[in-house]
Amino acid sequence: MKYVISLGGSIIVPDEINYSYLKKLSLIINKFSKNNKIVIVTGGGYTARKYINSLRKDKLNEDIYSLIGIATTKLNARLINGFFNKIMVNLPDSLEEVKRALNKDNIVIVGSLGFQPDMTSDGDAAQIAEYLKADFFINLTNVNGLYDKNPKEHKDARLIKEITFDKFYSIARKHKFKAGMHFVLDYTAANIIKRARIKTLIINGLNLKNLENSLKGKNFIGTIIHG
Repeated sequence: MKYVISLGGSIIVPDEINYSYLKKLSLIINKFSKNNKIVIVTGGGYTARKYINSLRKDKLNEDIYSLIGIATTKLNARLINGFFNKIMVNLPDSLEEVKRALNKDNIVIVGSLGFQPDMTSDGDAAQIAEYLKADFFINLTNVNGLYDKNPKEHKDARLIKEITFDKFYSIARKHKFKAGMHFVLDYTAANIIKRARIKTLIINGLNLKNLENSLKGKNFIGTIIHG
């Protein structure tokens, strides 16, 4: 089976590089990849926001912030490749290049694909999932899934365990694009998974046992987006 995993930058580098977590993650993915094809798309997260926000006060062209964000996703991809002991002189930068790389290896790790206005790493991951006709798209973030309100601000926030493509898109589209933005899955990705009908899981990537359960088809904590 084919899996596309969007690995949030806030998990890779919450403040410092999350070495212990990433080491364990690589072991889980390596084991799972023996019988499956996996593409990991890295986000920019904290690193991207730190760099972008340093220039926000200058109110520059949004494309400048986007290019900074893209560069940080690729830096994070280099880091994750290191955990898998992979040397890629040139990271795949297009859908075709990702597919060619996946034909040669069961694990491919990339950052953002080229420069696409109003695109985030989640959107790139969804594009890849659609292009590869992936069986599952898994978004690893730093919360347990989609809530009816921000769980960091509201103690009574309720986890939404299941939601349709259409309903999820109607929520995601309210979050307009902004380089360095943070939402469990942005509206561009939501539109792609709705169009392609890709079964999508949103889970807390920091809970590795929970991730293993989701990969094995067992019960897990998170949100399932489907038709």
